[in-house]
Amino acid sequence: MLLTGTFARSIDQKLRVAIPKRLRETLGCPVGGNLYVAPGTDGSLAIYTEEAFAAWGERLRTAPPTQKEVRAFTRLFYAQAQRVELDRQGRIRLPADLAALARLEKEAVLLGVQDHLELWAAEPWKRYLAEQQVHYDEIAEAALGGPA
Repeated sequence: MLLTGTFARSIDQKLRVAIPKRLRETLGCPVGGNLYVAPGTDGSLAIYTEEAFAAWGERLRTAPPTQKEVRAFTRLFYAQAQRVELDRQGRIRLPADLAALARLEKEAVLLGVQDHLELWAAEPWKRYLAEQQVHYDEIAEAALGGPA
């Protein structure tokens, strides 16, 4: 599964956000299927399929539990992660505590990020993109271990 793209989204008063059809098809999540919403990084929320969420669990299971950061991340991540259902209109309902954590209100941006989705409040995403895009080559070099 390879999730890509950037999608402007609206969040309604019931904290529902629509997942675009192209992403739903790539996710392979049918109507009534489950996704997991969890705290993401940099102020976002992460949205996983059951398979991707289980893969995170395997990765964390192999991390050394004696490391303070591993214990803290595992607690924070799993204590706040929640299962949500995809409704007939292709929407999920965000848990209120997670929406508040990511400061989500009416305008949001949904990103395809390889094996999961990220949901950002619109203004923080715009700032993040403006700050990071100018350093794209340096970020690529650091992330990939060599010149871009």
